[in-house]
Amino acid sequence: MTRNLKITLAYDGAGFSGWQVQPGRPSVQGALTEGLFRVTGERVLPQGSGRTDAGVHALAQVASAAIASPIPLPNLAIALNHVLPAAIRILQIEQAAPHFHARASARAKTYRYRIARAPVCSPFLARYVYHHPWPLDEPAMGEAARLVAGTYDFTSFAAVDPERSRRHLDLAMRQAGAGDSGTMLPSNVRTLFRSEFNREGDELIYEVCGSGFLQHMVRNLVGAFLLVGKGTLAPASIPGILAARSRNANPGATAPACGLYLVNVQY
Repeated sequence: MTRNLKITLAYDGAGFSGWQVQPGRPSVQGALTEGLFRVTGERVLPQGSGRTDAGVHALAQVASAAIASPIPLPNLAIALNHVLPAAIRILQIEQAAPHFHARASARAKTYRYRIARAPVCSPFLARYVYHHPWPLDEPAMGEAARLVAGTYDFTSFAAVDPERSRRHLDLAMRQAGAGDSGTMLPSNVRTLFRSEFNREGDELIYEVCGSGFLQHMVRNLVGAFLLVGKGTLAPASIPGILAARSRNANPGATAPACGLYLVNVQY
């Protein structure tokens, strides 16, 4: 009997080219696929809740996969952790309903971006935060962050290369068995339920929860908020950047991947 599995996993993204399988490059999806094959003998491609980019970390990514193996799920988790790279850990495996799909069934995701503010960043922390020791107007950044909460077209904060995003969409749909996206272009409208900055010791933390996210969207939001912190942009500029619906309207750089974490996925 085939079981549809909900797999919750954490990973250090520094050594991977991202979640999605890419020819000749290490990926989290590829490692999990190989791990399942080694343990069960079945060749399946787990579907993730989202495609984290190269260098992005996850505290609780969710993947779904259907397998026929009768291995008890606690034992399967132990066996996978034995064969997977140390940078990937299975936190939990549950049997899900037959219709469950890690991406399509997700209702909300939360991301966190860590900005280290101390004058010196420990070498043991450097690949897990973005180090910015220079002055920032943190209250202004918090004001700007609150202005993007709600339902908007986030094209101004999407990846600069729409064709690359289209290729990612086509590949994801084929992997999910949904066919080709044809001439239909995806909507860039998303709802952010929460968007806020908080201080935790020497770190400034941006946390955002939303219905979904475009490629590079969180990192591009952080890039714009950093300009607000430096005084280059006023918080009041953010609504106009949103309304322009053009990446060219957003002068902020894409923030480095090392500070970004997928925190959890809600179903």
